[in-house]
Amino acid sequence: MSGHNKWSTIKQKKGKNDAARAKVFTKIGRELIVAIKTGGSADPNVNSKLRDTIAKAKAANVPNDNIERIIKKAANDSDSTNYEAVTYEGYGPCGIAVIVEALTDNRNRTAGEVRHYFDKFGGNMGTQGCVGFMFQRKGVLVIEREELEKDEDAVMTDALEVGAADFEADEDVFTIYTEPDDFGAVRDDLEKLGYTFVSAEIEMVPDTYTKIEDEDAAVKMQKMLDMFEDNDDIQNVWHNWEE
Repeated sequence: MSGHNKWSTIKQKKGKNDAARAKVFTKIGRELIVAIKTGGSADPNVNSKLRDTIAKAKAANVPNDNIERIIKKAANDSDSTNYEAVTYEGYGPCGIAVIVEALTDNRNRTAGEVRHYFDKFGGNMGTQGCVGFMFQRKGVLVIEREELEKDEDAVMTDALEVGAADFEADEDVFTIYTEPDDFGAVRDDLEKLGYTFVSAEIEMVPDTYTKIEDEDAAVKMQKMLDMFEDNDDIQNVWHNWEE
């Protein structure tokens, strides 16, 4: 696994301008609405999916007022839009494996846009399952080192004692991995111990990472990721590019 690779991505997101952050808020807002509709409740105490999405929102610095407003709106069913979860798989330049997760109210539109982004930057959209076997679904909690008074051994001990599956440290962050079903409980227990997270969500973690040696191909790969990120329908993009 590559915690450093993960941290570089988080730092990029944290440094985004206001317009980009607003787009992140919009996407997480859509996730909150879907979590309430599919979970059947606006109460995070009984809707674990909503509780996980709220944790993701807080880690992404979405203001509490925004979160509460979206939940209230969804609970009152004032947003009648029905979003469908769709996953696309394919390859970026140099065979980089890419998984795209979307919440869309128009499958045909989103599929066409995703295919266009793959084609435009030297990749190609594949069939369902063509790269999924290269990833494992895991809970991932990232803690910034400089925010902590505890040392690495203490954090690792805390994480493993509350049920984490794996722990990784680098010079900037601690990354804690869980089984998907254990994610919420591990996160909640660590929060009770005083930990806060710069990222907290269930991710598709690649088994191995691949470098792009060609500079032009690396530029195309980054442009492709930027296009995915700019699309409101696309919630997450997972890949095995070692940046």
